Amino acid sequence: MAKHKDKRPKAEKVAADIRALVMSGDWAPGEKVPSNAELTEQHDASNVTIQRALNILKDEDLLEGRSGSGVYVRDDAAQIITPASYMAPSDPGGPYSWVSEAASRGQSGSNKILNVEEVEPPKRVAAALDLSETGTAMLRFRIGLLDEEPAEVVRSYYPIELARETRLSDRRRIPGGSPTLLAEMGYPPREQADQVTARKATQEEHLLLELPDDVPVLEIFRIVYSDDRKVIEVSEVVKPGHVYKLGYHLPVH
Repeated sequence: MAKHKDKRPKAEKVAADIRALVMSGDWAPGEKVPSNAELTEQHDASNVTIQRALNILKDEDLLEGRSGSGVYVRDDAAQIITPASYMAPSDPGGPYSWVSEAASRGQSGSNKILNVEEVEPPKRVAAALDLSETGTAMLRFRIGLLDEEPAEVVRSYYPIELARETRLSDRRRIPGGSPTLLAEMGYPPREQADQVTARKATQEEHLLLELPDDVPVLEIFRIVYSDDRKVIEVSEVVKPGHVYKLGYHLPVH
């Protein structure tokens, strides 16, 4: 007998099962959702519970009601984001890869800089940058927007000796993005290491990402290396977990 019990309300359990079908693509974008009677039978739940579950997923923009027709899966599938696409410097004179990658998907990408300052970073960032207990780093804190909607919250930290008196310490946007600037400074990004965690959003993340109630986020802790494995950037990236997937293409040795 299983020791662990799912203590969530029935509506949340049903919503979780349906959410998995949408995120996996088993229920395709634009597909009509089974009737309430069918869902009631499938999930051994009351009609009120099914309605609550569907409303949860409507609030998350995973489902949408169409007057006189029924409930449908949203037209846009969950987006697969390939993190390595954003590491390489942009072509000379080209836009930041966040903008060009968004354009390739038919979207408008932009960034809103929230803060740029010299700080004592979190412990794991300090460890990655090999800082002393009182060591500092340059923080660039921003929101990435897709079609004017918040898509990610990013805190990027740079070695202070590398960042001072450069555009990395300037609150203005960096032409071509930080990978391009770092390459121009003689530190081309060569490699990145990601740690991915799924968790509940902090209060700040909930507000900045304009999240529906209690949806998970994906947190990517990223270390970017240049030549000789010099650490040139450490980032904490947080994305809404109900609308984004991370895609990786890794060589097999």
